[in-house]
Amino acid sequence: MSRMLLNSERPPAYNPIHIFAAARRSLVTDSIPADRFYTRDHLWVRAEASLVRVGLTEVAQDALGTVLLVELAELGREQNAGDPFGSIESSKAVTDLRQPFPGTVVQANVALAEAPQAINRDPYGAGWICLIAPRGEIEESVLLDSSGYSALLGISG
Repeated sequence: MSRMLLNSERPPAYNPIHIFAAARRSLVTDSIPADRFYTRDHLWVRAEASLVRVGLTEVAQDALGTVLLVELAELGREQNAGDPFGSIESSKAVTDLRQPFPGTVVQANVALAEAPQAINRDPYGAGWICLIAPRGEIEESVLLDSSGYSALLGISG
């Protein structure tokens, strides 16, 4: 399903914490949904029963440019917070996706294999990346609500 790339084909790695600088100036607080939480690595997370849906924020997708490929680590593998669970290749960079909290990726958005640009078109909807089964309670200190994420971006309400 996912295409393997030769190292020579990949753009240089990009740190996701820095990708939002140019994009944040054009955002307004209304573009940050209040029904989910956010990480400092520009992922959004939303609880759905015992699972957590994860995606890339509007800010991150805008800064990355056109998404060309989404690769996820092996499903069912337990990971710790901060472990890489995949990567996104875009027209500007390759960005590692870091596990926002301890858990297991149990489902990938298989539609992204054929249409990775869904992340650009609808990052908070059809462009979701995966579902994670958290291991234990998620530490609130690692997540930001929409106001906290706006503050991180330097957007005043």
